[in-house]
Amino acid sequence: MTDAAVGDEAVLPALVPDVPVALTKLVRRILCGNPSKMTGPGTNTYLIGIDEVAVIDPGPDDADHLDAIAAAGSGQIRWILCTHTHPDHSPGAAGLKARTGAEVLAFADTDGLVCDRHLVDGDTVEGTEFTLRAVHTPGHASNHLCFLLERDRLLFTGDHVMDASTVVISPPDGDMAQYLASIERLQAWTPRLKVLAPAHGHLIDDPAAKLAEYHAHRLAREAQVLTVLAGHGAAGAGTAALVEEIYAEVAEELHPVARKSVWAHLRKLAHEGSVTASDVEDPEATWVAR
Repeated sequence: MTDAAVGDEAVLPALVPDVPVALTKLVRRILCGNPSKMTGPGTNTYLIGIDEVAVIDPGPDDADHLDAIAAAGSGQIRWILCTHTHPDHSPGAAGLKARTGAEVLAFADTDGLVCDRHLVDGDTVEGTEFTLRAVHTPGHASNHLCFLLERDRLLFTGDHVMDASTVVISPPDGDMAQYLASIERLQAWTPRLKVLAPAHGHLIDDPAAKLAEYHAHRLAREAQVLTVLAGHGAAGAGTAALVEEIYAEVAEELHPVARKSVWAHLRKLAHEGSVTASDVEDPEATWVAR
């Protein structure tokens, strides 16, 4: 990855759906036209390679998007890799396989995804011009994989790290303790990562700063959850009440999403012995700080 490539990415006037954009000599991005409060500008699909092409995150089952991917691949798509099986990332795999005959690879067959081959941490996909290494990063989803383009030290992060927002951790499949551990693993990665390519938004050209920001944000939120809960005393509080206080400046329509992250923090704190609840698996439980 050249500095010029990252700089060009930063000054793009817009992310345009279904138009291939070259990010490096080996990497292209095609944005899916599925913008929303949860997906930002939409899901990024990445094409890696020239003679042999690997696709990362085909996105939803959107015919226009899948046609654009297949056209950009020019008959060279050999692999379809899914970072995880949320609905904006993997449902397009079957349609893209039908268009290209490519092999579908992911961590597991879940949420309707059918794989030709499963990948575990450290597995590689070897193209004529590249090596992609699977990095298991549970937390956002238990089956979440990032993919490292080794020659460029560029990490395709899926939903583990995003450009302009933090990541929702939604229990029970989402796990805050695992998420923080996965962030810490990337912080300690050697040789250091040079660029992050998220599934939503632009390239991130300072991985160390972004990972530190994510880690600090989560720990600060955890401390806030514990402090606010302690303020409710022995009566305790549920996630709805905590969100009203902690996310007072956030639009109410986003509070249901915020409750998931608060619940994830509470589950982690319960495991560590800092809070209790009658049932940590119940999102409607009342929680009490110890």
